[in-house]
Amino acid sequence: MKQATPATSQQIISDKRRKYEITAVFLMGIGKIIFMDLLQWRLPFITISIISWIVYVVSQSKRTNGILAYWGFRTDNFGTVALKLLPFGVIALVTFFFIGYQRGTINLSWHIIPILILYPIWGTIQQFLVVGLVAGNLQHLKINRPSEAFIITITAILFALVHYPDYWLIAGTFVLALLYTYIYLRDRNVYVLGLFHGWLGGLFYYTIVGRDPFTEVFGRFL
Repeated sequence: MKQATPATSQQIISDKRRKYEITAVFLMGIGKIIFMDLLQWRLPFITISIISWIVYVVSQSKRTNGILAYWGFRTDNFGTVALKLLPFGVIALVTFFFIGYQRGTINLSWHIIPILILYPIWGTIQQFLVVGLVAGNLQHLKINRPSEAFIITITAILFALVHYPDYWLIAGTFVLALLYTYIYLRDRNVYVLGLFHGWLGGLFYYTIVGRDPFTEVFGRFL
């Protein structure tokens, strides 16, 4: 039996499966609001989510050769995509500290070190789910495929709403998701997006938002 390549992976995924994956992401977004925001079960939710989606990714990679590269788990274009995002990352970093200084919300401590190490892992999962499975699947629907502008906008809205009720996070993630989705639809690399998501997201918390995600996630276990 001939194995699928990254290019043919796009063709053999049915619209039905794509819609199931998009629905799963929406349900996980609802779960995030319930378990992380309302019940404050942050670490259990994040841990279970990471393990569950890793199992899904591994199982699908064994069934369809090339699906990992198609989803964006690839390194061949890592440097190219990173260079595209680097100017935005520098501008974002300067903006974070400027706004944080003006608001008096800069809250740097040693806690930022483990966050900058661990958050890119969670950021890669989030980029895979929201940008990869939502935007990526919408981009290659065989029937009723929406426009690219719609895909980018709806993905950014979804990503922003998941961060409700913090309005600074909603605004920040909406802008970031617009760029991330635009880049992903052209280059498909979730590693770079996850890395920038983790580093910029972590710094965003400690500068503009003035929160300590390390304490929020691990505080009750320390």
